[in-house]
Amino acid sequence: MTAQAALNLVNLFELNRIEVILDGGWGVDALLGEETRAHADLDIVIAYGDVSRLRSLLTANGYEDVPHPDTREVNFVMGDELGHLVDIHTYTLDRLNHPEQGLDYPLESLNGVGTILGYPVRCIDLENMVKFHSGYTLDENDYYDVKALCQRFGIPLPAEYEAFEAREVE
Repeated sequence: MTAQAALNLVNLFELNRIEVILDGGWGVDALLGEETRAHADLDIVIAYGDVSRLRSLLTANGYEDVPHPDTREVNFVMGDELGHLVDIHTYTLDRLNHPEQGLDYPLESLNGVGTILGYPVRCIDLENMVKFHSGYTLDENDYYDVKALCQRFGIPLPAEYEAFEAREVE
């Protein structure tokens, strides 16, 4: 997923009044303000209430469901024939703005701002972007993303990344 392809999708969603927040690799690069590595997909966070409109919009633009082992009503992937993948994560907040359905995105995590190709985009905020890159089996992309954020913004690298740091020293 190139920067231009990601930005085209963000613009498509905005034009259709679907509020998206970037997560994953493009969320990291938006916070950094530059593309730091290749990305296989565009991870987005949307309100669960927008799923039907998003599905219709993507389907009208040549996307279809791409089955994954973790596919659920609140977390799914759609792709097109060009290989563009959109990994959709949803949330629902109750009347007190607490996560109620979908993935557990605290309200404050949805307030980040970054850029893709100089265009302002919403993304997971810095603190939660680092926090969300933990608690599962980490890979090289996770390490690369978190290390880039920590270095750029002067944040200590989380302890669970020490094994990656040790490999770099060898």
